[in-house]
Amino acid sequence: MIDRKEFLKLSCTSCLLGAAAMMLPGITGCSPTATNIFKTEIADKKIVVPLQLFETAKLQVVRPKGWLYDIAVQKQDDGNFTALLLQCTHFDNQLTTVQNGFYCSLHGSRFNADGGVVKGPAENALKQFKTTKDNSNLTILV
Repeated sequence: MIDRKEFLKLSCTSCLLGAAAMMLPGITGCSPTATNIFKTEIADKKIVVPLQLFETAKLQVVRPKGWLYDIAVQKQDDGNFTALLLQCTHFDNQLTTVQNGFYCSLHGSRFNADGGVVKGPAENALKQFKTTKDNSNLTILV
């Protein structure tokens, strides 16, 4: 037989675990994806990213030195690349990568993987940079 204090402790723990289990599916849909950050310099308005980074993941986040915002670089199924500035077009907040695109924690705007607005208050798509590639590197033209 357990005393009242132990009973309350076990009851509260059970309630908390149950509530957490019920909330988990909703929380993970908004959670950031595990993305590595490639830190680099800008030279002559170009950012050079090794193509080998994309062997393990189609999405890479690039952090140019001195910039306030990261760039999401994605390898497309056709072998081309897109580079999107992770700056919310509504209120200039840094975006977070999530499962199906990008999320702004300031006012809740969502963007799809192509940078298009999925949910406002943002109304404009993300800024996209042109890219070129050679045998070993991807170059982002900024």
